[in-house]
Amino acid sequence: MSGVNDFVIRFANVNGTGSASANFLFAKTVFRMGVPVVPKNIFPSNIQGLSTWYEVRVCEKGYKGRKDVIDFMVSVNPQSFKNDIASVRPGGYFMYDSTKVLHEEFIRPDITYLGIPLMEICSREFTDARQRQLFKNIVYIGALASLLRLDFSIIEGLFAEQFTGKEKLIAPNIKALYLGADYVSGHFTNYPDFYVEKRDLVGDQILVDGNTAAGIGAVYAGASVVAWYPITPSTSLVDAFEDYAKELRVDEATGKNKFAIVQAEDELAAIGMVMGASWNGARSFTATSGPGLSLMNELLGLAYFSEVPVVLVDVQRSGPSTGMPTRTQQSDVLEAAYASHGDTKHMLLFPSNPSECFHYMSKAFELAEHLQAPVIVMSDLDLGMNDHMSKPFTWDENHKYQRGKVLSAEELEVVKDWGRYKDIDGDGVPYRTIPGVHPSKGAYFTRGSSHNEYAKYTEDADTYIRIMERLVKKYETAKNLVPAPEISGNEAELGMIYYGTSAHAAEEACDLMAEDGHVVDAMCIKAFPFNDQVKKFIDDHKVVFVIEQNRDAQLRTLLMTELDADPAKMVKVLHYDGTPIGADFIQRSMLGYFQLQTL
Repeated sequence: MSGVNDFVIRFANVNGTGSASANFLFAKTVFRMGVPVVPKNIFPSNIQGLSTWYEVRVCEKGYKGRKDVIDFMVSVNPQSFKNDIASVRPGGYFMYDSTKVLHEEFIRPDITYLGIPLMEICSREFTDARQRQLFKNIVYIGALASLLRLDFSIIEGLFAEQFTGKEKLIAPNIKALYLGADYVSGHFTNYPDFYVEKRDLVGDQILVDGNTAAGIGAVYAGASVVAWYPITPSTSLVDAFEDYAKELRVDEATGKNKFAIVQAEDELAAIGMVMGASWNGARSFTATSGPGLSLMNELLGLAYFSEVPVVLVDVQRSGPSTGMPTRTQQSDVLEAAYASHGDTKHMLLFPSNPSECFHYMSKAFELAEHLQAPVIVMSDLDLGMNDHMSKPFTWDENHKYQRGKVLSAEELEVVKDWGRYKDIDGDGVPYRTIPGVHPSKGAYFTRGSSHNEYAKYTEDADTYIRIMERLVKKYETAKNLVPAPEISGNEAELGMIYYGTSAHAAEEACDLMAEDGHVVDAMCIKAFPFNDQVKKFIDDHKVVFVIEQNRDAQLRTLLMTELDADPAKMVKVLHYDGTPIGADFIQRSMLGYFQLQTL
């Protein structure tokens, strides 16, 4: 390999050693040099002591997906040496702490070893034990900066930003940085044939994670109540909401918060509080992951049948059960779509990037209130906790919040025969009231039991069927309100369907397939229920590859169930090892299908 701005570097560290900020420093430096980056943090679910990895793909072409190949490995974790060395491509580079001699069992003749005595340098230059550990990370960043031609002035500027208010830390960090750089210049002559060169390819884009984006989006969407129970990987979403609400949602005159955050005793209580707040007119939401969603099923069914607006963000992780809490998957699709028992169906939104995380929060609240139903935003760990290049978030200051069919006191005065569950407009959506809006009208009581159009309990079969069929009509209405799929091309025999973070790799895979002579049309599904474009796309193609990050082809199952799509033409492309899917994997899977057809 030889090239500029086109390589993958992986850092292998021990969790809890302060390496994450140093590794992110590398990614931010490349980004500030105007070159697109794709950082991925792969970390264990314990607090400290186990192996952790951080990958940065440097990609001038701007592809945003993970790449399988490792060109440069920085390994300072003896526990993972064997696997780290094995993962480097032939001709690649392996940097390690050479304070101790590398055992011969770790020697590969087809890669270049770059030994730097990190601990020896830090023990000599720094007296504090904790500083020695932390600055070891900065020393290898300095070495990389020299080897890969990073701009040292940018790194120094990032130190100044990071340590604002703690300026005494800037000088020792700069010292550690140049200790690494000086060691390289004094000891190495065999530099990699790939490096970073300044470009102007990122424009005004920012680096931000999806949880932060969704938290900010909830503030701008008008959310005022959050009830939640902490669970990885959704916790930072509520943290972000709180941080930005404290900045943007505090009454200037009184200093009082115009928002409420409740840490519930469990997920069941959290979703109940959200329902109660929403019932009373507040925009409220919760955030969780698969195990929490499982616990919330019962009350999601209640929200569906009693028609209470609910917004829930599911930051998916690997299951089943506790699974791998800090690994990513798209494995809650079926659970979310049909959460609860009986004939229950929910609206799902599938953001692919932080910008969509931001905007889909507003969309989720408007859909939930318009359709008086739960809306689940289906993020995942990769999107939620990893930094992504994103367009800056924009918000129309003249935006008018759409609250749906809510009757005011004045409207209740003129309504002659209001019933909470009457379909007046033929769209399946009734009119609702907020408690206390009128002193004598608009009050009603309902529960999870069967009810009639006036919210009165009944077990009459015909009435029950009417209510259930109206709910189906509501979801027919939803098909034209949820975000439409994004379609690229409509002339090839081959099609590709993907959603969420699979989009990053799938878009690149389309280009790779074209280089192999296979033109592939693509559709990124943005929401459920599916609109007519989804069925037409499948019908119009001879073969459709359905790309998803789970074992059981859950989106494909949903397409078959909801659209009666032909399973014979929908080919599974499934990735579920807990790491983000890559374009290389998709390409290999698709080409493998063609090879099988020719046997």
